[in-house]
Amino acid sequence: MTNWPSPNHGDRRGQVPSLIVIHYTGMADAAQARARLCDPRAEVSAHWLIDSDGTTEQLVCETRRAWHAGAGRWQGADDINSRSIGIELANPGDRPFPAPQMAALRRLLRATMARWSIPPAHVIAHSDLAPGRKIDPGPRFDWEGLARDQLALFARPEPTAPAPPLAPSLTTLGYPDHPARLDAFRLRHRPWATGPETQADRQTAARLLLHENIPGESRLRDGGSAPS
Repeated sequence: MTNWPSPNHGDRRGQVPSLIVIHYTGMADAAQARARLCDPRAEVSAHWLIDSDGTTEQLVCETRRAWHAGAGRWQGADDINSRSIGIELANPGDRPFPAPQMAALRRLLRATMARWSIPPAHVIAHSDLAPGRKIDPGPRFDWEGLARDQLALFARPEPTAPAPPLAPSLTTLGYPDHPARLDAFRLRHRPWATGPETQADRQTAARLLLHENIPGESRLRDGGSAPS
């Protein structure tokens, strides 16, 4: 790991990290992304930047509020920047994420989740919190692989599984009330799906709720003190 401190950060406004938000940079390479994330005129930043070869750089201390999420909500809470740690993956958005980069992401997630007691349900996509505004890390990102390592949530529908109404399930999972939230949900779990909601969408959301006991201990924390 190397450090390239960004000046773009602030106070967490009484919050501690209880979410991890994964992004892609949408730029040609890590050097361009680093330059922007460290440019005070850009007013954007992230805590971590991972290059395609796995090189991992800390740009902002995790105790500080980086400026990566923008407008959005998750599990009814706003000001996601104050509540989250942002991880940027160097990727223009039009290609798969290389194995060394994903391996480095797994290492970083394990350490960060342990450091802040963040559960897999709170590792989310930028697109999850900002439906209709953001699509990263996009349909090529391997959420299923992260879920196998207990580093995120992912589910596939089962033909015999219950299929309760979708809207309450999406709300309980955390998706904000937005016309594009079905698209955001599908982008992560069923990126091939199109058209109106289906039974498979409803089954997938229901399985996610069963996996992680979302209504209980995994709700977003509010305030509190940083870990020792």
